[in-house]
Amino acid sequence: MGKVIYWMNTSIDGYIEDADGGMDFMEPDEDFQEAASDHVRRISAFLFGRRLYEAMEAPWTQELGKDGAPAVEREFARLYKETPRYVFSDTLQTVPEGVTLVRREDAVSVVTRLKDEIDGILQLGGPELAVSLLDLIDEFWVYAAPVIIGGGKPYLPVGENVPLRLAEQRSFASGIMFRRYVRPPAGH
Repeated sequence: MGKVIYWMNTSIDGYIEDADGGMDFMEPDEDFQEAASDHVRRISAFLFGRRLYEAMEAPWTQELGKDGAPAVEREFARLYKETPRYVFSDTLQTVPEGVTLVRREDAVSVVTRLKDEIDGILQLGGPELAVSLLDLIDEFWVYAAPVIIGGGKPYLPVGENVPLRLAEQRSFASGIMFRRYVRPPAGH
């Protein structure tokens, strides 16, 4: 059975985007980029909301990873392109080869089916999509940059209590802190 992992990069105050919609507050070092590539090697599929898909797709399939780019960027771009990608959107009409378009109303049924069919990691990205799939998420991953941005789009805009247990943490030379949370077993 597959496992859904929700992973987003944030500021330490919990925002994935600043008030202007920018994500450039994250300054990853090579150690972080290597860890990201190691993770992507284990991913069976990416599950993206439309905005995150648009932020990732063009750069990693067209611009980044070309000759002359750092080796770690070229490796991540190669892994990204080789991994099946699903984009959940009601506004997109077409997607390139290697990407599957799923309408938002079908998100729960498609992800439930993928969890049953794929024995591996389903990497979820995008806060609105994560909220709609909250009950299907097995782990929550946060890479927090050492910056306070004071507002913007939160990591997970839910209005309910979701108890989690810290399962792993790691720091990088750049000051980025990784935390992996899992749902506690029922009754705990």
